[in-house]
Order: sequence, then structure tokens, then C-alpha cells
Amino acid sequence: MMVRPRWRKRGISAQLHEALLKERSEDLAVLLVDVTHPKVQDLYESWGYHKVGEQQPFADSPLYAVMLKDLRA
Repeated sequence: MMVRPRWRKRGISAQLHEALLKERSEDLAVLLVDVTHPKVQDLYESWGYHKVGEQQPFADSPLYAVMLKDLRA
């Protein structure tokens, strides 16, 4: 999911993210971020995620940062 450029810098992505996770019963949220996009990783860190490692799911796929967020906090 993404926010179109003209709607960015308004907090919409943070609102969408929180709305999606608000009613979840899981303890953790996990996501993968392409390591060549450090600004995206920084954004998720500002939302409470932290990097726990890196993963390359397939031989021809990019390397991803594995990020977790504790949903109980």
C-alpha cells in the first residue's frame, strides 16, 4: 500500500498504518524493507519497528531488512 505523492507529508500513511494494526490480535507485526531504501526503514523505525536481521527470500530477490513491531506495547 502507498500514498500517492500529492497526498504525502500529511500523516496519512501513519493514520492508515495505525488503523490497519489497531484491531489486530497478533503480538507482533513483521515486514520486509528493501535495504536499498533506508528512508523507508527510517519511517518504519519512527513507527516503532526495529530491525532484527536481513533476509534474501530467493536467490534472485533483493536483500531485505526484517523489521518487527510489538503490538502489545
